[in-house]
Amino acid sequence: MAKLKVTLVRSTIGRQKSQIDTVRALKLGKIGSSSVLDDIPQVRGMINKVRHLVKVEEVNE
Repeated sequence: MAKLKVTLVRSTIGRQKSQIDTVRALKLGKIGSSSVLDDIPQVRGMINKVRHLVKVEEVNE
């Protein structure tokens, strides 16, 4: 299964609560923090919601 590396590149200050909650659900905290997640439709949907705050890379494992 493919994996996605998601990195928080912009701050969540002043964002809607739902966007902040989505960033937390992606296991991201501070700017520059990363997490490797499964490439499934649920994760893709969360990334799409906060695509202006994160950077996404495909990872081969």
